[in-house]
Amino acid sequence: MSGHPDSGSSEPAPSPVSDAAAEPARRRNPFADLTPLRASPAFARLWAGQAISGIGSQMTIVAVGLDIYRLTGSTLAVSGVALFALVPMIVFGLYGGMLADAFDRRAVALIAAIVAWSSTAAIAILAWTGADSVAALYALSTLNAVAATVITTTRSAIFPRLLPRELLPAAAALNGITFGVMVTVGPALAGVLVATVGFGWTYSVDVVLFVAAFLGIASLPRILPEGEVQRPGLASLRYGFAFLKGAPNIRASFLIDIFAMTFGQPRVLFPAIGVLVLGGGAITVGVLTAAYAIGSTLTGVFSGRLGHVRMQGRAIAHAVQVYGGFVVAFGVVVLVASAGGSPVSQELDDANVVALVLAALGLIGAGAADEVSAIYRGTMLQTAVPDNMRGRLQGVFTVVVTGGPRIGDLYVGVLSVFAALWFPPLLGGLVILVAATLILRLVHSFRAYDAFDPRP
Repeated sequence: MSGHPDSGSSEPAPSPVSDAAAEPARRRNPFADLTPLRASPAFARLWAGQAISGIGSQMTIVAVGLDIYRLTGSTLAVSGVALFALVPMIVFGLYGGMLADAFDRRAVALIAAIVAWSSTAAIAILAWTGADSVAALYALSTLNAVAATVITTTRSAIFPRLLPRELLPAAAALNGITFGVMVTVGPALAGVLVATVGFGWTYSVDVVLFVAAFLGIASLPRILPEGEVQRPGLASLRYGFAFLKGAPNIRASFLIDIFAMTFGQPRVLFPAIGVLVLGGGAITVGVLTAAYAIGSTLTGVFSGRLGHVRMQGRAIAHAVQVYGGFVVAFGVVVLVASAGGSPVSQELDDANVVALVLAALGLIGAGAADEVSAIYRGTMLQTAVPDNMRGRLQGVFTVVVTGGPRIGDLYVGVLSVFAALWFPPLLGGLVILVAATLILRLVHSFRAYDAFDPRP
């Protein structure tokens, strides 16, 4: 919470009177609650820095993929970026959480930001000098991903020290808007810049935009973890997992997200669907990819009333059930379009536009429902976990978020070899529905979780 004596924060505590007066207006307003930006200038600066620099980071991710394809002509080589970075991201997600629970969180985030900026600057220099190579891009992209993972883990542990508990859902919704804008605008800008001015300028734009992240982090006060502090190492990690073992609500939120991310991410099917089922080729892939991010952004924009939900465990489960339903709907659209048997074309004019619109609506709905779940899962993690454990638990959560979609890519890829393209999302959505229902029924404390009395 804000105002801790050891945090060094000069932020004034929110006035109970002003909060009470603003409460009816917040309840009536369906749009995103901007109160966190007004209540904590430190949070506002951190959020703005994340939003601006995140667009550049997404530009670099896309540009690196295009760069590697230019050098190799191989989509397998492009996928190697994620493959090489996966294990380091998991390791440093956990280690970064231990660092955030042992040292000044501002310092940890700032050092990680310097590493991330330096790796991006190195990629830009290689592009300008014509010395770029696949090995160098793999190495620097992995270093960048590792640093970004540490920043994300640490930043999530910082938020509860800048804002009162009741504003954390609104803060999570604002972060959801940021994410949606990043993954929508960043890739689009990358494509335009690479095509018009080349890789060097594209990477350089990211280098400049990342200054915003520096300013947001550097302007924070010192934020030392509260309570018992343990040095990073195996003992600290074991202590974190021991805490998780005795935290049924946090475990349930992790488990339900693993099912959602593993069985509800049909993104690796998009190229084949664009070629074989819906038509439209690359344009269809772009539409389907953007649809999920649009849904996430819409939830953030219309999140004004989400902060007043008390039974957040039930809200998570119900949101994931809706998510599973939309994934099933996406599978049904692909099934019906496949059964039509009409020839498809790489031109958008000859694509099955009705099916494309319905498929995109299914993904928009899935993205919107997933963001509702993400808001409450993040809030639960930040409010129910003690301050000196937040980094480590956030590190475990980072592993879930990082590993789940990649395992899902493998599940979808393998299953699509032996079955039709519509089968993985249809089956996956049903698995999600069943898993969310069982978790809600079997974990009583998760079903009864009350945001006014947060317990791990």
